[in-house]
Amino acid sequence: MKGVTFQGKEKMAVKEVETPSIQDNNDMIVRITASGICGSDLHLYKGGIEPKQDYVVGHEPMGIVEDVGPSVKTLKKGDRVVIPFNIGCGECFFCKNQMESQCDESNPHGEVGGLFGFTEINGGYPGGQAEYLRVPYADFTSFKVPESSELDDESVLFLSDVIPTAYWSVQHSGVKKGDTVVILGSGPIGLMAQKFAKLKGASRVIAVDQVDHRLDHAKRTNHTEIFNFKKHEDIGALLHEETKGGADVVIDCVGMDGTVPPDESFGSDFDNQFGTISPIKT
Repeated sequence: MKGVTFQGKEKMAVKEVETPSIQDNNDMIVRITASGICGSDLHLYKGGIEPKQDYVVGHEPMGIVEDVGPSVKTLKKGDRVVIPFNIGCGECFFCKNQMESQCDESNPHGEVGGLFGFTEINGGYPGGQAEYLRVPYADFTSFKVPESSELDDESVLFLSDVIPTAYWSVQHSGVKKGDTVVILGSGPIGLMAQKFAKLKGASRVIAVDQVDHRLDHAKRTNHTEIFNFKKHEDIGALLHEETKGGADVVIDCVGMDGTVPPDESFGSDFDNQFGTISPIKT
C-alpha cells in the first residue's frame, strides 16, 4: 500500500509500505477514506520528535472496516468508523475513568498511552495517512458512524481529534453561563474551543494569537474579541484591564509550540486569586 512516510527533517514522501494485517484478536483493519493533517504532525516534520525513516505518520483518520479479529464484537466488515489519536484498551483504570490517553496497556515503551503515527516512544503504531490502518482494541479505539448517517467524510472526520479535544478542554475547565473566557491560540483547536465556550453560555470569548488571519477567522466565525499579542507590549496587563480584573477561565490551545520572547519569563509572577487555567497538551 501507499503511505505518507518520514524521510528526515522537513522531508515527507509517499512510498510503498507494508500493508497491515490482523496481529491480535481484538484488531481491525480499516481502509482509510480520509485523514487530516494535525498541527502535532509538525513536531515530526520539524524534527522535534523524530521517527525512524519510512515511518507512516498521521493520526486523524477515518474509513471502512476491511477485516476484524475474532474477539471484535461491535464492528464488522463494511462499517464506517472514525479513529481517534489515542489508543485505549478499555479495561484499565485510566480507560474506565475517561483518561484514555494514559492507557496502561497500549504503549509498551512509555508511561503514557499509545498514539497513532507518533513514534516509538508513543507505542510505535503506524499512522493513518495511508491506504490501510491496523487499529488495536478495535471495539474501544474507534467510533462507529451510524448507518443512517448521510454526512460525508469531511463532516465527521474532525471527530477523530479536533472536536473532542476542544470540547474536552471547555467541558473540563468548567465554563459556565456568563463567564469571560480567554482562549490562547486560534488554530483549529482554539477555534473549536471558542465555539464550544460560546455554546456553554460564556458572555465574552477573547481570542489571543499572533497570526492575523487566524484572529480574523475567529472574529468572523465565532464572533470573538481578538488580540494580537505581538502588537501589545504587555498583553497580560492589557487583558487584565479589559476583563476588569481577569478572566473566569483561560484555555491554552497552543501547548508546546507557544512563543515566549527572549529574556522574558513564562506565566505570571503572582498567585491566581480566582479562575481556572486549562492547558491542552498538543
